[in-house]
Amino acid sequence: MSTTPIIFERNVEGVMRDGVVLRADIWRPDKPGRFPVLLTRTPYDKTHPRISLTASLDPRRVVPHDYVMVFQDTRGRFASDGDPNDIVRGSAEDGYDTVEWAASLPYSDGNVGMFGISYMAMTQWLAALSHPPHLRTIFPQQFGDSRLQYPGRSIGLAFNLSWVIGQSIDTLNKRAANGEDVSALLNDAEAALNDLRTACEAVPLRGGLPFIHQVSPLYDAWLDSYVSAKRPRELMSRVTEVDLPVCNLGGWYDPWCTNTTENFAGSRQGSNPATTRGFQKMIVGPWGHGTFDDYLGDLSFGMSASGIAAGIEQLQVRWFDHWLKGIDNGITSEPPVRIFVMGINQWRDEHEWPLARTVWTDYYLHSGGQAATSSIDGSLETTAPADEPADVFLNDPRHPVPTVGAATVGIQEVNGPRDQARIETRPDVLTYTTSVLTEDVEVTGPIAATLFAVTDARDTDWIIKLVDVHPDGQAFNLTEGAVRARFRNGPEDLLEPGQIYEYRFDLQVTSNVFKRGHRIRVQISSTDFPRLHRNPNTGGPLLTDAALTPVLQTVLHDTQHPSRITLPVMPH
Repeated sequence: MSTTPIIFERNVEGVMRDGVVLRADIWRPDKPGRFPVLLTRTPYDKTHPRISLTASLDPRRVVPHDYVMVFQDTRGRFASDGDPNDIVRGSAEDGYDTVEWAASLPYSDGNVGMFGISYMAMTQWLAALSHPPHLRTIFPQQFGDSRLQYPGRSIGLAFNLSWVIGQSIDTLNKRAANGEDVSALLNDAEAALNDLRTACEAVPLRGGLPFIHQVSPLYDAWLDSYVSAKRPRELMSRVTEVDLPVCNLGGWYDPWCTNTTENFAGSRQGSNPATTRGFQKMIVGPWGHGTFDDYLGDLSFGMSASGIAAGIEQLQVRWFDHWLKGIDNGITSEPPVRIFVMGINQWRDEHEWPLARTVWTDYYLHSGGQAATSSIDGSLETTAPADEPADVFLNDPRHPVPTVGAATVGIQEVNGPRDQARIETRPDVLTYTTSVLTEDVEVTGPIAATLFAVTDARDTDWIIKLVDVHPDGQAFNLTEGAVRARFRNGPEDLLEPGQIYEYRFDLQVTSNVFKRGHRIRVQISSTDFPRLHRNPNTGGPLLTDAALTPVLQTVLHDTQHPSRITLPVMPH
């Protein structure tokens, strides 16, 4: 740690265009001069140590590189004034105003860069989309659109509920500090957060947890957005409007990893070497949301996998040195993509995304009709199916398949790669597995799947996982996708029971070598709880339906209905 003297100022006030005061903690060099500003805006308490450390930018190490670092509480959160539920103004307009305020500080040289993870990454994109004159670059980590809130137009229940409850606790504490008796509501909120699974079991979605409607309008706004016929334009669909250099950082087990890769690819579309948009960069490691260790879930990826070993902090400093100070440190001449390939556990540089050498390969489902009751009946092959019997299972949302391994937030004890053995013996989980691989198979890129299926319900959910089966039988999830049947084509369209429907899945992205001796597996079910809301299977109004109805599910794989997963295979 450097011994360079640092000045620390707490709760420095910045006034937004509507007169609301936001407060920031500022770290700056204790010497004369003007310096570039690194800004992050957070709803999670600017004083919390993880706000800087999770973002891999410790002010004690970075400020001595001649930077001013600004950590601001967003509107209505912790030390800042205003309405905490005004997220749009709090992220977009306040972002613009804060960048310009930071540029005007007496020790600022007028060049501002933004950094941070998750929500703090969202504030970067929204600020960049408002085009403040003094914002030069952003370095967003692990953020995207509503993919986690509404995966496949199902409901990411554990994440949404835990996030809303967590935010409401701070609001309740503020109300209590102002003399209001909110002890009962606060107890309910803390109990729900401490036992999230039980909270997720409450039905219906609107009204199942009465306290939450009293403490957070964000919860009802989330539900209203879910059922709205007119979906808001996704933030990430606008990345081409950002004309700044952007370095995107993601993790294969981060639920927004696809956004990281799509943001990189989207911001490079039509890029011109003469413009800053031509300088985009992407790094993806074997990480979960907000975690940069060399291990995750049940797996270790080796010492080189950690954010420290990968030099994430040094990379950010080099990035900002170039774009804020004009230092020619060669960062723009390096390969723009750096990914960690799991399985072989190695970092590798690339020049585009998706990779140009990809061989898109279909692996088809096969079975003798017993994939629900025999782990050896279902197979996965590159040859298309002939006439084969379908697989049938009972989907009972009263006894859902528990979440075991996922790219998720809110239920950290099941996040990341986990051995699937405890759920693959269930009769409501189908498995289809290749024969033992005789050579390595690398899969790097976006994963898609097509499923032909029948249900005797008006609505249901389908969930698919891609799994790496090790020689000892342990099976680790790589990525997953879901489809809520009524939204399979976008607008709400209920099913005709007994009819065959085609479903298309986005299983996000991964990079993994299925090593010789391993097997590739596809897992199919209809529940993944509490990560996903349990579909009542009735076709009734999703927000007020308290029924949980068992239904019969049929997965087809025959000549006319070639259910399959499409993998981005790397040639060797």
